[in-house]
Amino acid sequence: MQEQQTVLITGASSGLGEGMAKEFASKGYHLCLCARRIERLEALKSDIERSYPEVSVRIAVLDVNQHDDVFDVFERFKSEAGSIDKIVVNAGMGKGASLGTGYFAANRATAETNFVAALAQCEAAMGIFRAQERGHLVTIASMSALRGMPRAMTVYAATKAGLASMSEGIRADLLKTYGKNSPIKVTTLFPGYIRSEINEKVKNTPFMIGTEEGCRKLVKAIEKAPVKAYVPSWPWRIIGFLMKRLPLSWVLKLT
Repeated sequence: MQEQQTVLITGASSGLGEGMAKEFASKGYHLCLCARRIERLEALKSDIERSYPEVSVRIAVLDVNQHDDVFDVFERFKSEAGSIDKIVVNAGMGKGASLGTGYFAANRATAETNFVAALAQCEAAMGIFRAQERGHLVTIASMSALRGMPRAMTVYAATKAGLASMSEGIRADLLKTYGKNSPIKVTTLFPGYIRSEINEKVKNTPFMIGTEEGCRKLVKAIEKAPVKAYVPSWPWRIIGFLMKRLPLSWVLKLT
């Protein structure tokens, strides 16, 4: 790792965002952290600076659905830090229900947060990286992105599939511009079951790992800068292979 690299993480006040921030700090990265809950960010900043005094932590309030604010916050971070090496598009939402059951508002909120707001974050990130002519965009998708999912997962899975496709499209655009040696990298992560606030009420889930272990594996994958990665690799790489090929009825039994 280069010295004094800076990583920007959205949705950093809890769950995977908070966990990745702590893991990056342990590796010496400087941090730009944003989320809606400033009190949580302030507590996280104090915790990290106490544990890793050599790490600088910048924080900002950001609701990613306020798209103009996304651009403003990203640019302010870039101006203050001088440059940004990695941007992790992590902010997300998991509300929803079966379509046609009266929960359009919840499904729409998930669609807007997980895709339209992710679009704003990717647009802002790529603007910075194109100006710098270097950078690493990381998007957090989901294993559910590989196939259509039932009930509360229907819209969530669709948004994560859209995010994965958009990420690949950005990479395709970079290939057209720079060729195979693009100075701007794009990585899409497909997390399996990692405990976080979004799934804390889900019980008896097979292959679930803790937040700390999951975030350690996520950051390890990010540092390798692959095109895509299933996290943890075992058993999700095999499950992913099966999910893309088995009949939908069998996929639902796997998930």
